[in-house]
Amino acid sequence: MGLNVEDVIAGLDAERRRKIEERAAELIAEEMTLRELRKARQLTQASVARELGISQDAISRLERRSDLLLSTLRRTVEAMGGSLSLVARFPDRPPVELSGIAGPDARD
Repeated sequence: MGLNVEDVIAGLDAERRRKIEERAAELIAEEMTLRELRKARQLTQASVARELGISQDAISRLERRSDLLLSTLRRTVEAMGGSLSLVARFPDRPPVELSGIAGPDARD
């Protein structure tokens, strides 16, 4: 019978296991839905809605959408206490952070 991931991890020393767990948490944190982000910040839909001056139902609908205006996404992230940046990635150069697109003076 083959080994599974849990068996391999259990066989590692504590320091190596800690590093793997930290890296796994980083990778998981790199991609979240708005709902997952809100929950990770320990916020309710109602609290984010109050901050944005909209209804809780509007937050529920927003979290289910797959296509948002950047200005809406920026305001929502800011209501959660964060800031939004937009990064373009190309295979032949390092990532580029785009300016003036997701900022408060930008238009969608």
